[in-house]
Parts: sequence; C-alpha cells; structure tokens
Amino acid sequence: MAKSTRTSRARDAASSVSSNPYLKRLVEDEELRDSIKTAFEAARNAYSRVSNGNGPVNAVIDDKKVHRDLKTAAENLRDASDRLRGKQRESHWGRVILIGLAGAALAIILSEDLRKAVLDKLFGAEEEFEYSSTTTPTPEPAATET
Repeated sequence: MAKSTRTSRARDAASSVSSNPYLKRLVEDEELRDSIKTAFEAARNAYSRVSNGNGPVNAVIDDKKVHRDLKTAAENLRDASDRLRGKQRESHWGRVILIGLAGAALAIILSEDLRKAVLDKLFGAEEEFEYSSTTTPTPEPAATET
C-alpha cells in the first residue's frame, strides 16, 4: 500500500510538472538555468564579501566587487525572469546597423561625388596633372643614297 501511494504521488508530481509552463520552461531552457546559476553565484560572492567582518554598510557602499556582483546578480535575475515568462529580449541594434550599412553602401555606389570623397579620405587626394612633353621629336637623318 505504501508503494501505491508513492507511485501515485510521483505520478501526480510528474503531471503537475508537465502541466506547469514555468517548470517546463525551467527544465527545457538551458540559458534560463545558466542565468539563475550565475545570479546565485554572484549573490553568494556579494554576501560573502559583505559578511567578512568589515561591516556590511561599508562593504555595500565602498566595495567595488560587491557592486559588480550585485549588478551581475540583478541582470541575470532580470534575464531569468524574462525568459521564465517567455519574453525574449529583442535587440534592434543589429537590424539598425544592417540598414545603415546597406544605405551607406548604396549611397557610395550611386553618388560619384560621395565615392570620390570617400576614396580621397581613404587613399589621399588624387593628383591631377596634365602631361606635356618637354622634348620635341628629333627629325631622323635623311637617308643618303649611294
């Protein structure tokens, strides 16, 4: 009878895990687990530095490593929270940079003045000169007939 209650409890626990979207996401998402682990380690490091005997107020105010660890913990907890709720941080900078580069390339291709200005900046101004010969062709000596 004890085995049947254990198996039924295990079955109930497994069904609750499979029906809970948060636990399912925690099991499936490796980046979520990494964010939680990193946040925990950073918080533990900050706590150990705060409780080292110098006084927690001084450590929180003055210690740069505590600041860094608390900032890391907060950022990772925010990332974990967003991932747990299914929100992905979308970075639009990649798209903005790509559009900017494409626009700059089109402008350089289509505008001769801009193309010349860019080439002048990259390789220096092109020297323009007119070539004129300083020598005159010498007449060939007349062939003598013998």
